[in-house]
Amino acid sequence: MCRRLLCYGDSNTYGYDPRSYLGGRYPESIRWSALLREYGWEVCNEGENGRSIPRRSREIDMAVQTLCRMEADVLTIMLGSNDLLQVLHPSADECAGRMERFLSTLLQADGWSSSRKILLIAPPPMALGAWVSDAETITASRRLAGCYENSARRLDIDFADAGGWGVGLTFDGVHFSEAGHLAFAKGIGQTLSALFSI
Repeated sequence: MCRRLLCYGDSNTYGYDPRSYLGGRYPESIRWSALLREYGWEVCNEGENGRSIPRRSREIDMAVQTLCRMEADVLTIMLGSNDLLQVLHPSADECAGRMERFLSTLLQADGWSSSRKILLIAPPPMALGAWVSDAETITASRRLAGCYENSARRLDIDFADAGGWGVGLTFDGVHFSEAGHLAFAKGIGQTLSALFSI
């Protein structure tokens, strides 16, 4: 039986190809979200270039309403990279705090079904590149997985660390390479299969 997966994230969920300067994306044969069909999932890709964790009450409410309206057996959320890139002194703890507030609001929303599962994914750590030039950002991105895992434990939701899946990045130090998408698809596919029988 095919189950429906809703993937909520930023450009790495959208499938952005950094070789394109106009927001283009990799073909479906490369994008990790499309490749999950091979694992028996019907996938709804809700990735958006530049998306960060909703932080203001209005932003949180709008995102929660959107997610509640969309039917899915499992929701994956992978955000945080843009949050770290957009501030002078990036903090994994602050990033995780925003994520926890957002997911707590979602879990308590009237329109959210308690039968739906949530998988919080820590994105692979960033590397030096065209978009990342300081060690502080890289350090914060490496700490994010531990902070997210603690948040997932408090929220009683599932967690995965994509940093352990061998995801290759492109020249910018942020976006997945073609091989990175294939590695991510394998990592998340195996994780989903282990967590949620289909």
